[in-house]
Amino acid sequence: MGGGAPRLDPRLLQLLLLLALCSGTAALRGNDNSEALPESIPSAPGTLPHFMEEPGDSYIIKSNPIVLRCKAKPAMQIFFKCNGEWVHQNEHVSEESLDEATGLKVREVFINVTRQQVEDFHGPEDYWCQCVAWSHLGTSKSRKASVRIAYLRKNFEQDPQGKEVPIEGMIVLHCRPPEGVPAAEVEWLKNEEPIDSNLDENIDTRADHNLIIRQARLSDSGNYTCMAANIVAKRRSMSATVVVYVNGGWSSWTEWSNCNARCGRGWQKRSRTCTNPAPLNGGAFCEGMSVQKITCTSLCPVDGSWEVWSEWSVCSPQCEHLRVRECIAPPPRNGGKFCEGLGQEAENCTEGLCIQDLETPSEIALYSGLGAAVLAVAVLVLGVTLYRRSQSEYGVDVIDSSALTGGFQTFNFKTVRQGNSLLLNPSMQPDLTVSRTYSGPICLQDPMDKELMTESSLFNPLSDIKVKVQSSFMVSLGVTERAEYHGKAHPGTFPHGNHRAFGTIQARNKAMYIQNLASISTTSELKTTALFGHLGGRLVVPNTGVSLLIPHGAIPEESSWEIYLAITQKESSLQPEGSDVLLGPEVTCGPSEVTVSTPFALTIPHCADANPEHWNIHLKKRTQQGKWEEVMSVEEETTSCYCLLDPYACHILLNSFGTYALIGEPISDCAVRQLKVAVFGCLSCNSLDYNLRVYCMDNTPCAFQEVVSDERLQGGQLLEEPKLLHFKGNTCSLQISVLDIPPFLWRIKPFTACQEVPFSRVWRGSARPLLCAFSLERYSPGTTQLTCKVCVRQLKGHEQVLHVQTSILESERETITFFAHDDSNFPAQVGPKAFKIPFSIRQRICATFDTPSAKGKDWQMLAQKNSINRNLSYFATQSSPSAVILDLWEARHQHDGDLDSLACALEEIGRTHSKISDITETELEEPDFNYSRQNGL
Repeated sequence: MGGGAPRLDPRLLQLLLLLALCSGTAALRGNDNSEALPESIPSAPGTLPHFMEEPGDSYIIKSNPIVLRCKAKPAMQIFFKCNGEWVHQNEHVSEESLDEATGLKVREVFINVTRQQVEDFHGPEDYWCQCVAWSHLGTSKSRKASVRIAYLRKNFEQDPQGKEVPIEGMIVLHCRPPEGVPAAEVEWLKNEEPIDSNLDENIDTRADHNLIIRQARLSDSGNYTCMAANIVAKRRSMSATVVVYVNGGWSSWTEWSNCNARCGRGWQKRSRTCTNPAPLNGGAFCEGMSVQKITCTSLCPVDGSWEVWSEWSVCSPQCEHLRVRECIAPPPRNGGKFCEGLGQEAENCTEGLCIQDLETPSEIALYSGLGAAVLAVAVLVLGVTLYRRSQSEYGVDVIDSSALTGGFQTFNFKTVRQGNSLLLNPSMQPDLTVSRTYSGPICLQDPMDKELMTESSLFNPLSDIKVKVQSSFMVSLGVTERAEYHGKAHPGTFPHGNHRAFGTIQARNKAMYIQNLASISTTSELKTTALFGHLGGRLVVPNTGVSLLIPHGAIPEESSWEIYLAITQKESSLQPEGSDVLLGPEVTCGPSEVTVSTPFALTIPHCADANPEHWNIHLKKRTQQGKWEEVMSVEEETTSCYCLLDPYACHILLNSFGTYALIGEPISDCAVRQLKVAVFGCLSCNSLDYNLRVYCMDNTPCAFQEVVSDERLQGGQLLEEPKLLHFKGNTCSLQISVLDIPPFLWRIKPFTACQEVPFSRVWRGSARPLLCAFSLERYSPGTTQLTCKVCVRQLKGHEQVLHVQTSILESERETITFFAHDDSNFPAQVGPKAFKIPFSIRQRICATFDTPSAKGKDWQMLAQKNSINRNLSYFATQSSPSAVILDLWEARHQHDGDLDSLACALEEIGRTHSKISDITETELEEPDFNYSRQNGL
């Protein structure tokens, strides 16, 4: 035995086991539930029970009971004790087996625990159960297993909140899940997709259920949701929208532009754009100015001038002496012109008395040539004399003829005598004593020119007045048959009430222009009106390119206004200063007392080749006092109004009605004013004459419409499709010439084949069309076909050639079609029919893009996809930026209604996957007409 532990007698151990078993049995029988004792008492020796499976913690889901199990070996009996009380043996389900490896008895016991049992227990701790196993050596107790009713509340204790963070900022979204048993597990979703923080080191979701993004990226914008779940249910939090925005940053300044003044004081400018980076997702726009200007001074060019001629040299053997001069008084500087003329001059020094040996053959040939030249001059003089006598057939006698020195010549004419067969109304006798004198250049600016003030009744009886100007540039004009003769003054011919006698007209600024008496305009008033209310609508001045769009909701409900849109037909009161140019019509919309809640869109056509490097275009408004004030520059960043310059029109968003006009300030000589060139023709009253009229007008629909209206009254026919001429501001003049006339069929009056117009008259002249007239004469009445070329070109500039091929007989004449949009049938449209985008679709687009969202899909992206990249701060100040952008789209696409392009833009953004043009016909009407911009209309 030694020092080991005392060993108990086996008989003693058996006795103790019987005592313990008896006490346990008594306890079971003493239970309030009258639980039965175990049927047998262990009698064989063995080891203490070892639990192979112990009961685990369990949760009751809804009303389903749970099963607790216990498994031990060697075990003679196993009983459960719950909350300190023995479970009745009838509630136990026992299974017994034998362990083949050890030969020991294995016992497994099951019990059910219901929801009612757990709910009825009211103790200081959770409902628990424990199993006790008996063997020959004693008892063993398992772990306590708790039984709880599982649940998960509906409401989160804290929902994540949306945030707007700058790029590379930290994002922390807090989430406290609902109370539950067992505790809920939390998972984060982004745009309904699970977030795996193991795949992205920038994201951490382990910190107390919170979502942490260490450095925000644009791709982190989206809708985030906290998802809580346990064995009972799943719960979703409110979605939190995270917007990662980018504040705008200025790009580098461009280089300073050249000084706009070629001589003296001017200015230079440089610009920068808010694109480094561009603002995204509601980021702040760049602060500061996008354009800087500084004053500059350019050295004025000095043209060269000749010095005084030198003394004549000694007479040479060839009987000549020379003298020279140099261009040094002063020499040309700073790009000035070199002296014009010759620097050397030779002259006979014997006053024709030089006698030389004429025996050489070369000298004989020389003098023979001189004799032939003298003879040719004599024949030419005789021919001219005969030609002048042949012109007596005209109804105008040439009284005065000046030397052929060019420029502007004064001439007189007498009216035809009584009894002349050319009188339209013989009963109206002309004054035989009338003799009028006037002067003018070779080109006619406009039939409505107010330089020529005369009584219309003086010319109405005359069916054919021909004027022949004998100068270096000569023109003949023919008056064709006009409507409303017989003594009635044609409306619009001259100012009403002007009865001044037709006398000598004094030229202003030493220049006077011949009035084309045949070109008389009867154009109706260019004005349209309609009654507008809350639904809005559109006004169009037909065939002029001028329109007004009143958006839906701009006019308050339960109120309406009669709104008008008009074009000023008389000479504009706006007189451009310096080198400024009026680029389009003067447009008035009103009444001025109308107030709108959202901007309306005014469209004004223009004739500028709108390159910001060459033009600085301004919008001006006439005040109530009649003065003009600048509203804004097209390139200016402002929130008061918005100008979008398209190639042929300017679309302006405004908040007040009034009179507006576009002014262009050329910054360089490369500034281009677009002119439309058109040629018209008609047969003269003299059956052998045919008149060609060449117009150069601003490339705007209203200017061309005015010319067409005038020509209709004169019986003129368009002979060739109009063409576009790019007229540069380089101070070079305009030349108009008629070429390739069939030589044996037609002839043009002498010295009228080429006419030249000064630069200032084209560039800064009246806004009325410029007209040059040519008179052609047939050799035979049988000639009915005319082919020729009309060349219009600017010196050192652009050139256009119009090919004329027509029949002078109206019955055989082929009509020249030109692409023009006729919108006279739709001058006013009110309500939904005025808009290309249905109102329901428009509302959905605005609701989608007005709210910032992920990936920058907001109104700024909508603007960018519609080529609106400038002055976005204007839209940011509007209550619905998307609505204003769509109003601008409606103004730009009023004729084509290109809904496919808008649908493509929306698809690119990713907001919609269906094309707007696929909407049913009941919701979207087809555009009323097609539109072509080919002729600037």
